[in-house]
Amino acid sequence: MKGLIGIAGNIGAGKTTLTDWLARRLSWDPHYESVADNPFLQDFYGDMGRWAFHLQIYFLQSRYADHLRLCEGERGAVQDRTIWEDVEIFARNLYQMGHISEREWLTYYRLFHNMCQFLRKPDLLIYLRASVDTLQARIRTRGRSYEQNISPEYLQRLNLLYEDWIGRIRDIPVIRVDVDHLDIYSDRGKMRQLLDSVEAELARRQLSLALGHLPPPQDALR
Repeated sequence: MKGLIGIAGNIGAGKTTLTDWLARRLSWDPHYESVADNPFLQDFYGDMGRWAFHLQIYFLQSRYADHLRLCEGERGAVQDRTIWEDVEIFARNLYQMGHISEREWLTYYRLFHNMCQFLRKPDLLIYLRASVDTLQARIRTRGRSYEQNISPEYLQRLNLLYEDWIGRIRDIPVIRVDVDHLDIYSDRGKMRQLLDSVEAELARRQLSLALGHLPPPQDALR
């Protein structure tokens, strides 16, 4: 089965680890978020107002190129964070905070709108929801220097935008996973349960497409 799964979630939610698990389970190709390669990231965390627009333009073009490339692959793909999150969560948040100006936001959003006609939507979206306390603990544990000064207020703003965006999705099945009560790194039993749910949802998706209708979203491990 060739398909596309998007892993969505806030900073530190466990997207990369779940991407690894799913890619191995399905024998699909993993595609990871380009973070370390972003030349504006360190500057952004030092001065958001100065570098926000540059940062988001880099992420947009990078993830757009990745998305086109993974859709051309021979096998299915699991993507660590989708291009829609760049727009609906991170760029929108920076605009709302005043770090991206009105004209920058309109330029950015129009650019994304023009890109959309070439984008294939995921067959399934897995949303990892986590409290700010959980996110902060995981950010501290993985120890990326440029993330250590991210404020809890910033993470909470992103969480609220994620909930709003996920709640508006109607044309893609969504599996919601509460990772406050799931240790993605060590709880193998629950992880196997989640992977079973993903395979069942993909099979249901294929059947529904063949019959001409899409399945409704569902939750998992709530």
